[in-house]
Amino acid sequence: MSKKNNILKHERESLARKSVTRVITYSFLTLWGIIVLFPFYWMLLTSLKGYGAYNAEYIPQMFTLAPTLENYILAFTSVPLADYFLNTLIFTVLTTAIMLIITVLAAFGFARLDFKGKNLAFTLLLALMMIPSELVIITNFVTITTMNLRNTFMGLILPSVASVFYIYLLKENFAQVPDELYYAAKADGTSDMKYLLKVMVPICRPTLVTITILKVIECWNSYVWPRLITDEEAYFLVSNGIQAIRESGFGRENIPAMMAAAFAISVPLIVLFLVFRNKIMEGVARGGTKG
Repeated sequence: MSKKNNILKHERESLARKSVTRVITYSFLTLWGIIVLFPFYWMLLTSLKGYGAYNAEYIPQMFTLAPTLENYILAFTSVPLADYFLNTLIFTVLTTAIMLIITVLAAFGFARLDFKGKNLAFTLLLALMMIPSELVIITNFVTITTMNLRNTFMGLILPSVASVFYIYLLKENFAQVPDELYYAAKADGTSDMKYLLKVMVPICRPTLVTITILKVIECWNSYVWPRLITDEEAYFLVSNGIQAIRESGFGRENIPAMMAAAFAISVPLIVLFLVFRNKIMEGVARGGTKG
């Protein structure tokens, strides 16, 4: 009887420890979530305050009883923010599409095809990740300027259509597909391209979705390169448009309208991440798992 009581006591203590650990863990995660999300909340809150109400606050208020959308109307009418959105959409779609084609073909070649110097070529490709991004930007700037592609979509897109990291991630994912599928397909007379499109791509769809989403986010947030290669407003992206708003004095004087423009720009990425967050995690997990 005493032994049974000891077992029950041990189980209760173990359950209590697990409960305490769970409470501490979720409390920490909740606190961290609040810290991470607070800047977005503050940006949204400020964008909903009137210009006069915002300037009248000596102590920042954590809520507003009179929300207004006038800042969003002002942000889209005072500057060509809609044009910036369109430019960014064109840049993002074209860059992502071309990048996917290059990444899929390169990853398939390194993962499945046998050719002389493959290992050396892949090693040299990975070595490119060691080159500082500043050096790449300088080289790209000189190249694009020499080709007279400044202030063009082609100049914006070309330096962003290849990614060593995405090629490596997809190559590792392709390498997990059993070789027997490839040999069986070749025995049936299937071409490499048909095998890639009909077998490899469907199997590795989560990783492809992840790469696509990450590239879209990268393009949408791109700032340094577009700022460097474009000085005409007709080719400004949303990130550069925000800076242009600030430098024009409009954003400096009207902080709520500036926050409205910033929040409007952030909404597409927030929605994209919330919709595809499970796919992103699944794709990263598959790409990082060997065997």
